[in-house]
Amino acid sequence: MKPSEREAEYIAKMEFDKRKKIEEEKHRQLKEEEKKQLKELHDMRCPKCGMELIEIDYKAIKVDKCSECDGIWLDAGELEAVAKLEKSGLDKLFSVFTK
Repeated sequence: MKPSEREAEYIAKMEFDKRKKIEEEKHRQLKEEEKKQLKELHDMRCPKCGMELIEIDYKAIKVDKCSECDGIWLDAGELEAVAKLEKSGLDKLFSVFTK
C-alpha cells in the first residue's frame, strides 16, 4: 500500500526535522570545541598586541596589564568595581601601573 500525498509529505517533513536536529547538534558541538580552542589560544593574552597579561589583584579587583604595550584590561564587572572606588583608591590603583 502506497502512502497518500499528505502522508508522504508528513513523513518527509519528519525525516527533515530529524536530520536537521542531528546537524544542529553537530554545529553546536563544533562551536563549543572552537570556543574551547580559542579560549586556550587567547586566554590571558592582550587583545591589542597578543602578548601575555599580568594579573594584579587590588582590593578584590583583578586588573590585567599587558607585559608589552602596557594596556590595562578589565573583565566583566570590574569596571563597575573600579568606578565605585573613591578618588584616593583610584589614584592608588593607577599608581600600581605607573613606571
